[in-house]
Amino acid sequence: MTTTRPLTLATLLLLSAGGCTTVRQLRPAGTIPVNGQAERTRASKALDFSIATRVEAPPDVVWAVLTDGPAFTSWNSTVVSLDGTIAPGRTIKLVSKVAPKRTFKLKVTTFEAPRHMVWEDGGAMFLGVRHFTLLPAADGSTTFVMSETYSGGMLGMIAGSLPDMTASFGAFAADLKRQAESRAAR
Repeated sequence: MTTTRPLTLATLLLLSAGGCTTVRQLRPAGTIPVNGQAERTRASKALDFSIATRVEAPPDVVWAVLTDGPAFTSWNSTVVSLDGTIAPGRTIKLVSKVAPKRTFKLKVTTFEAPRHMVWEDGGAMFLGVRHFTLLPAADGSTTFVMSETYSGGMLGMIAGSLPDMTASFGAFAADLKRQAESRAAR
């Protein structure tokens, strides 16, 4: 005799883990309009927030601002705290204003000064990957591009409960632009 038992959430998660797809970057830097406006993009297997803006400072100045962990909260209005060293292979602990009761443990997985950096958190069930890309211009300015892609087996279940990051991305880019341009003017 065969009996059928209802599937528990844990069983469903284990069953779905085998077919999980993670997306590390939904929108490459060159595809994001350079207009200072944050965008939200939903695809079948990923959710992405992105922004690109022109900064009147060379990439090394923008990079110095972006990688100075101890000074992060002095210029970035979207971050409550950042503990740790922003360096290759290191893990930083970040608390954002969007989720002030949660500490994100972000691993710096790519660090190509002064061009590209990646922070990530999670795994196959839910992965968040943030790319910071600096594109130099002939006139000495920099295009700053930031994107964060969420994916994984649990994305479909939790996408609706994730905060809308467009305002936070807009504020982050504006804050970075202001700080880098101020440093470059000195």
